[in-house]
Amino acid sequence: MIKLLEKNGNVSTGRMDLRQPASIKDVATHAGCGVGTVSRVLNQSGPTSAGMKKRVLMAVKELGFEFSEVGRSLQSSKTLTIGCVVPSVANPVYADAVQGAQETFQSAGYQTLLVCTNYDPDIETQAIRTLTAKQVDGFVLTVSDALSSEGLKSIQKREIPHCLLFNLGTDNVKSWAVDDHSAALSVVKAFIEKGHQNLGFLALKFKSSDRARERYQGFVDGCNHFSIPKPALLEIDEDSDALTGLLKEFLIQNPKLTGIFVSNDFLALETIRCARDLGLTVPGDLSIIGFDGIKVGTMVEPTLATIVTDPKVMGSGAARSVLAIIQGVEPPVQPDPELTFSFRPGGSLAFPAHGRKDGEMAATVSPSNNLTKKNLKNQQERSI
Repeated sequence: MIKLLEKNGNVSTGRMDLRQPASIKDVATHAGCGVGTVSRVLNQSGPTSAGMKKRVLMAVKELGFEFSEVGRSLQSSKTLTIGCVVPSVANPVYADAVQGAQETFQSAGYQTLLVCTNYDPDIETQAIRTLTAKQVDGFVLTVSDALSSEGLKSIQKREIPHCLLFNLGTDNVKSWAVDDHSAALSVVKAFIEKGHQNLGFLALKFKSSDRARERYQGFVDGCNHFSIPKPALLEIDEDSDALTGLLKEFLIQNPKLTGIFVSNDFLALETIRCARDLGLTVPGDLSIIGFDGIKVGTMVEPTLATIVTDPKVMGSGAARSVLAIIQGVEPPVQPDPELTFSFRPGGSLAFPAHGRKDGEMAATVSPSNNLTKKNLKNQQERSI
């Protein structure tokens, strides 16, 4: 209400007709709540009841309150963008993980800037530098090697909120990842139960994937546990054009091999194709187990035996961890490592075809022989 001085000297009252833009305080008053509650609703940055959220949004609409993303980013010195760095989205595992992260960030008002590194550490470093220059508010990323990545070191030095995805975490770096070592132990057990003793491991070069290196170590430890030969190793580059020739040479050098653990499903399917090109049958001449659990593995013949994971959950979890750091709240609880994977039987795994003498080994394995990373460590400590 304002006072108006008329020409006759009398004072009258009336409402100002000059309409100023509504403020956040006006919205709070109209909705019957505090400014902080309005801010949480508009920034999607904290818990608010569904009823209160509805009242705030209704007040915003009725008052014509304009809340621009640009204004919000300028006021908070944030760009509302998150850098997402993964090796490839051609692999469904990374595509699903990115989708999980992107959906979580979008619900919080953030946009995702995606870069694929093609498993190249140099591209990875440059990608992180570029995204850092764009002043992203955080990172979700899968690096070649969490212990040596130059890009990751630069993120840590600048104290940019971040969380690793699939890499092995450390005391200083959070990571949403599968327990690769324990998963590899379960692969050994699956081979042993089918009577295999002479095994191989096929993966991308360890320098471009610390996940493959961790799986290999678990595979070696499992073979040692069952007192079977150390698995033969074949590392390849991302370029799969040469895989048939490399696999042929690998099998010639290791003629007793009856089973191969391949570090990811994408590569496992390629290995099956290459084996057929060499005149081999799967699983008749060669059993193959993959890793990841991609859906296409259930649509081929034979179906692919593999380790099943949930990359979308991993991506969403990593995103929630980054948001927690940005917002200064408690991080989400990560799943028990032993529950991050499961073994899925498939037609690509069977008893060895040649006489099946190795099948006698299966009789020595019983359900009570519970091979896990924790149990293996305890056994190793007792033997010292």
